[in-house]
Amino acid sequence: AGVSRSVAVVAAYLMKTQGLGWEEALAAVRAAKPDAQVNPGFQGQLKLYEAMGCAVDPSSILYKRYRLEMLSERFSEPQDLPREVFAVDPTTICQTSNIEVLYRCRKCRRALFRSSSILSHTEGIGPTAFAHKRITDTAQLSGNGQEKCTSYFTEPVQWMEPALLGVMEGQLLCPKCMSKLGSFSWRGDQCSCGRWVTPAFQIHKSRVDEVRTLPVGNFQTAKT
Repeated sequence: AGVSRSVAVVAAYLMKTQGLGWEEALAAVRAAKPDAQVNPGFQGQLKLYEAMGCAVDPSSILYKRYRLEMLSERFSEPQDLPREVFAVDPTTICQTSNIEVLYRCRKCRRALFRSSSILSHTEGIGPTAFAHKRITDTAQLSGNGQEKCTSYFTEPVQWMEPALLGVMEGQLLCPKCMSKLGSFSWRGDQCSCGRWVTPAFQIHKSRVDEVRTLPVGNFQTAKT
């Protein structure tokens, strides 16, 4: 009807060519077409477009998180997921960047994911977010000086696919030694910092080691 989708496209064009924010762009379109009514979904995409600098960047954490959130809303029980949702299994490619950190299973040393697959989130309000669970221990409520986020929340990696299909939640096991690494839930889960993450692909930090590649002369060494 020319009031939502086409308006969103024109607004995106104005954002790209005129340097307008998404709200300014919509206001400009409404000034010329008063019946313009962009639905909430398209408004969310315009916000994302602005946050990414008016460019579509599939490698952006914002883009990856948005794509996963859309999938979690579409699938009640995921049977078939788009291939592009999965990050490449680090065992199938060579190290290409000295900047990226590689994460390995602490038990068998199998490579699991790279730092580019970690989807960071805004830190939550801490243990007080768990008040509904009746946590009364003073040390727990104060945080006890421990690290607030005890897990990494990542995008799905290729080795996770068999565990994800057909179910909404479950455990994530190392594909080599089968030790428990964490869990996943398409409905979301709560980080130890108190933030709710949807969907959640959670790897406990205590189950993996960071491996950083450091250049030494003409050679490279791995630091764990």
